[in-house]
Order: sequence, then structure tokens, then C-alpha cells
Amino acid sequence: MTQLSTINFLEAQRVAQQVLARAGAPAGCAADQCEMLLEAELRGRASHGLQRLPRVVERIHNGVIAPAERGEHHWRGEALLHVDGQRGMGPAVACGALDAISERAKRTGVAAAAIHNNNHIGMLALYAERVAAQGQVLIAVTTSEALMHPWGGRRAMIGTNPVAIGVPATPHPFVLDMATSLVSMGQIHDHANRGVPLQPGWALNADGEPTLDAGAARDGAIAPFGGAKGYALGLAFEVLVASLTASALGRDVRGTLDSDQVCNKGDFFVVLEPASNRAAAEVAAYLEALRAEAPRDPRHPVMVPGDRAQAERARRLEQGIDLPAPLWSRLCALAA
Repeated sequence: MTQLSTINFLEAQRVAQQVLARAGAPAGCAADQCEMLLEAELRGRASHGLQRLPRVVERIHNGVIAPAERGEHHWRGEALLHVDGQRGMGPAVACGALDAISERAKRTGVAAAAIHNNNHIGMLALYAERVAAQGQVLIAVTTSEALMHPWGGRRAMIGTNPVAIGVPATPHPFVLDMATSLVSMGQIHDHANRGVPLQPGWALNADGEPTLDAGAARDGAIAPFGGAKGYALGLAFEVLVASLTASALGRDVRGTLDSDQVCNKGDFFVVLEPASNRAAAEVAAYLEALRAEAPRDPRHPVMVPGDRAQAERARRLEQGIDLPAPLWSRLCALAA
């Protein structure tokens, strides 16, 4: 297994921001990008964390990320915003679009953003949490390169196509963030970086055969979650987002895992106003009732989506973030 380095959060933040500054990113756009990467690390989602930062830098140097762009907005009617991301850094473009539709939804009740020509936007849960914390509901769907095999198939033909839902509640909003694949390709890369074998059923190799070798799985395909149902849901999101954002489909999608291809996937956000001011309290009470339910195994209490991530975030803020030592060395070199 690869040796790990435990890094204080503030030090990781300083280095990450310095890496992007040296790559030519202005402070505001760099802050959006760094927040997404670091929050993923805090919540135990290394697949969407700092391992992606060297590739962001490579993409800037190769001209497929324009680090100062935040997207060009065009309203099609009162409630639908079309965004040309202008090849900006994904989180900067996504945050700009969310700010616009969140403000519009206060007047219209609902507003949506269809985004194309944008780069990888990171962990969807963070957008859902951000919107729900300000009292609105978010539904978010994005597509990826073809990484998942269709049910019964042997090669990657569909994106992992995650979906997120954020609903206001106290003290923490309800946040669901899940891919339609059994795992993300970022998790496959993280296992490969740490030298850890995959679990059975996660992936196929390039020959379409089951594998536990994370390196071999990077050239193969990930399984859909839930068999045929996960495949169907992933396919539905693929065609839905492509039709709304004029983005590519299937094996034509590029730019989320490479360093030199223009990113041509799509992102779709919908922000809605809750029906009443009581909704957040009612949701919170329901979630607490679920947590209070007697578990089958006392060692594993009932949880709701997001609980484990919040607990992990608190632990890592106090104890530090564990990163593969070669990755940390590379980031420090890029910062210097």
C-alpha cells in the first residue's frame, strides 16, 4: 500500500490555492475550485478531492481550462438559464449559475440552469448543501465520460451520471449525492493511487472480465448500481442532460479524466422554493425520527444520507487529511 501523509486542513488549503495561483487562476475562481476539492477530502471522498488538482493544472496549461472564466448567461424565458461555461473551471462556472437561478427562484418559485462547455464541477453534494442551507431545494444532475457498462454489457458506454438532492433542514440540510454506478471512477483511481484492491463486482477490465485490480479497471468499465435499475436510471440521466444542455452522449464525452480534451459533458440544476416556512422543521423532525429508530445491530445506528460525511468532516478538521505521500509531494512541487 502507498504511504500516507497526514496534512493539516489549513496547510492543504494554502498549498492548493498556491498551486492554482501559479497556474494563472484568479483568486475568486481558485477559491471555488479549492473549496470543492478540499471539502471532498474532508468528507472522505478522495475520488473528488486533491488527486484531481494536478490534472486541473495540466488542463490549464494545455488550454482546455480557461481559469478566469465564469460563464456566459442567457435567459430563455423567466425560469430557464442557459450557460456557456466558456471552458472555465467547473466549480466557478457552476457557482455562478447557481447564484443566478437561486436569486431568480425567489421570484418565480423555480428556476433551472442548463450548462455546457464547462469542466468537471466536483462533488454535487456541496452544491446541494449550499442551496439547502439558504432555504431552497436543489436537484442537480451531471454527466461524465463513458465509464459504466450497460446491464449485461462488457464495455463502458454510459456515464456514471450522478444526481444530488438538497432539502432544507436543521441543523444540517438533507443531502443525497449518488452516482448511478456502483462506485465512481475517482474511487477506482484512488484505490490505484493507494495500491488497494477493489471489491468484487465493482468493475471489469479492458477485456470485459471482472477484476479486483484498480489499475486494470481504469481501462475497463464500472458496474451500474442495482443491476438493471441503475443502468436504466443512468441512461435516463444521460439522455435528459444531453437534450437539455446540447452536450455529448456516451463514448463521445471527453474532458473529465484527461488532460488535453475539451470537456463536452453537461450539468443541469433546478432550484425550487419550499411550499412553506414550516417545511424545514418538519423535515428535520422526520430525519430525527429515522435516526432514533432502533437498529437491528446496536453497533450500527440508523443514519440518513450525509451523516457519515459530516462526522468524517469534523474528524478530519481536527486530526488532518490523509493523502498519498506521492500526491502531497507533487502538490507541494506545483505550489513551489
